[in-house]
Amino acid sequence: MSEREKIAGAIRTVEDFPQPGISFYDIGPVLADAALFESSVRLMAEPLRGRVSKVVGFDARGFIFGGAMATMLGVGFVPLRKAGKLPGAVERVSYDLEYGANSLEIQKGLLGHEDKVVLVDDVIATGGTVLAGAELVQSEGATIVECCALIDIPGLGGGERIRAAGVPVRALVELGGTA
Repeated sequence: MSEREKIAGAIRTVEDFPQPGISFYDIGPVLADAALFESSVRLMAEPLRGRVSKVVGFDARGFIFGGAMATMLGVGFVPLRKAGKLPGAVERVSYDLEYGANSLEIQKGLLGHEDKVVLVDDVIATGGTVLAGAELVQSEGATIVECCALIDIPGLGGGERIRAAGVPVRALVELGGTA
């Protein structure tokens, strides 16, 4: 069994969470298994070696993978946070989720025109979060190399929306369902 198959096999589907009709992909078992977590981070990071100067991770589970990837790649990490969580001057974007709306912020001055970044999250669903993050990163002048996630849910069309916006997408695992 390949590393990707082992990772996919550890992801649990929780029906009707966080609300009826949503299939939630629980990555807890991947994170709790040292070998699977290491494999996930390594497989996400390796193709980026020498190609990025910063890893940008989404609140909150993108922090887990993004921080580990940044350490492995020897580059900085920049968090994208929910509104009101960052000090100082920030840039904010509002966007729609599969089941609601949200805002995302970045601290001004952590990225510049010389930076080449990877956007990192756990799941790509409808693509709204990634597109909001891409807008923030580009507002700071940085170039996006790709969006990388543990899971893509192709049936929700997020990967296609992100690619249509000019951002390459890569995920370790593709799963069906609704989030």
